[in-house]
Amino acid sequence: QVQLVESGGGLVQRGGSLRLSCLASGSYDRLPAMAWYRQAPGKQRELVALVIGGAKTKYADSVKGRFTISRDNTKNTVYLQMNSLKPEDTAVYYCNARIVRLGSRVPDTYWGQGTQVTVSS
Repeated sequence: QVQLVESGGGLVQRGGSLRLSCLASGSYDRLPAMAWYRQAPGKQRELVALVIGGAKTKYADSVKGRFTISRDNTKNTVYLQMNSLKPEDTAVYYCNARIVRLGSRVPDTYWGQGTQVTVSS
């Protein structure tokens, strides 16, 4: 069974840093893309950062220059390094992955359980 297991959320002061991790566990064929989304109270879930393959990345304008997404293909893990955090970054952060299961030709979309990030002012 394929699962996304997140870790690394917490409470931090304005200007602080956190690193989120997401492990894609289970058996599968390929992991074409991984991403982080977030959802603040009363708001829609939004894309924060995306990595395709190992190198192509995309960021929301609000986090450019502060957040860095990376992946370790040997560990099937994606990271989100968050620096210079602001109170408006407070949200539940969700890991997202496009995964091609064994015996399948097309990717399915998986979500993690979410991890809370709270930035105090």
